[in-house]
Amino acid sequence: PPAPDCNAPAPLTPAMTEGPYYMPGSPERTSLVEQGSPGNRLTLTGFVLDENCAPIPGAWIDFWQTDAAGSYDNTGYGMRGHQFTGDQGRYRLETVLPGLYPGRTSHIHVKVQAPGGPELTTQLFVPGEPANQSDRIFDERLLMDLQEVGDGAYWAQYDFIVEGGE
Repeated sequence: PPAPDCNAPAPLTPAMTEGPYYMPGSPERTSLVEQGSPGNRLTLTGFVLDENCAPIPGAWIDFWQTDAAGSYDNTGYGMRGHQFTGDQGRYRLETVLPGLYPGRTSHIHVKVQAPGGPELTTQLFVPGEPANQSDRIFDERLLMDLQEVGDGAYWAQYDFIVEGGE
């Protein structure tokens, strides 16, 4: 991804509700896509930065979402996984565009934590999704920068600004 566009002091990424479907202990992985997973592929990239726009290496990021049909895996770890940012504070996730389920717009749940810092729980939203306007907790500050890259595949960017730790 390109270098982050950040001006210090940067506002923290807004916190959002965890929702009822979080499961601790997700596997460490950079792809939530399993063989045969239906849906439009999404590559989500970005940085984890502190309020001074400095990259945070080793930040923990935990993702969970619905599959393309709008269902959560509540018995296993389908569409769930965590990873750690690299030396430059970068992350990269391979997934699918999340489907809708009743009462919510498309979204990806995320927990982010700098080493030794407080945990942020938030959600990322899909721009242009008609259900955004009727979702009671939608926040436009959490829209991914989304682009179609061809053959039904998408690339998105989102930089998280969190409180630093150690």
